[in-house]
Amino acid sequence: MHPENKRIAMNINSKAKGFVCGAVAAATYGMNPLFTLPLYKEGMSVDSVLFYRYGFAVLILGILMKIQGQSFALKKNEILPLVVGGLLFSASSLLLFMSYKHMDAGIASTILFVYPLMVAVIMFLFFRERISLLTVFCILMALSGIGMLYKGDGGETLSLIGMLLVILSSLSYAIYIVGVNQSTLKNLATLSLTFYVLLFGLVLFLVRVDFGQSLRVAETWYLWGNLIALAIFPTAISFLCTTQAIQYIGSTPTAILGALEPLTAVFFGVVVFGESLTLRLSCGMLMIILAVTLIIAGGNITIYLVRFRKLFPRLPIKRKK
Repeated sequence: MHPENKRIAMNINSKAKGFVCGAVAAATYGMNPLFTLPLYKEGMSVDSVLFYRYGFAVLILGILMKIQGQSFALKKNEILPLVVGGLLFSASSLLLFMSYKHMDAGIASTILFVYPLMVAVIMFLFFRERISLLTVFCILMALSGIGMLYKGDGGETLSLIGMLLVILSSLSYAIYIVGVNQSTLKNLATLSLTFYVLLFGLVLFLVRVDFGQSLRVAETWYLWGNLIALAIFPTAISFLCTTQAIQYIGSTPTAILGALEPLTAVFFGVVVFGESLTLRLSCGMLMIILAVTLIIAGGNITIYLVRFRKLFPRLPIKRKK
């Protein structure tokens, strides 16, 4: 094969791998309800579920850091931002998982997906970043989509408590993203950042389970399987695939592929848990996903949604000789 043709073929192959990794990252993150709702059904509390999820995830990421030879050392000026970031991140998880008890998981995951729009508003209000007409249009489109979700067919409405919980979850995550990129944490390797954010976030759930006094111990292999899967698929695999995708195709396409997250949650909600999906709900979800995709594809906000490529550990790409 001609060297130029070989280079083009290798480039296409790398991009294909990147899109696959990005899709897997988003789809696995959308599996949160798949492993969470069965635990709720068995009587496990939100706090117990998240304590196990964060605990197992910290263990997995710690092992990955050790394998990659990354240092666990922190600078003094990184500790406080990590503690605050951990509390924001864990608060977002807590509010989202609480919302699952008040509304369909697919709808909750779709509303959570508006966090890029919240990032844009925060950057405009507090950091004087210019907000474009496209951003305003996307915000209005997303609000219209949420309105369609709130009032369903026949005039019934979603739980106001559930709606507030998931909106606050999205806001907490948006503040976390802005905080990371506006603090000393922006120079911290992503694997280390995720490890310590989850570690400090674990403290919140340790307190909420009364330091183990009210922790529900999983009694069957089925419950343990769901807890471990919750830490592996939406956490470890999703993180690693995101890292690979950014290296192969860049941050913008990877962020756009994030639209698969709510779609995956909706799919499992309808197929596995029998959640309803009407035409009105479908249109509302589509408007939210389209609004977020447009703002990611058309603005500078992407840099606040996905960490810069230099912050990700370099993973060698094997080239066929």
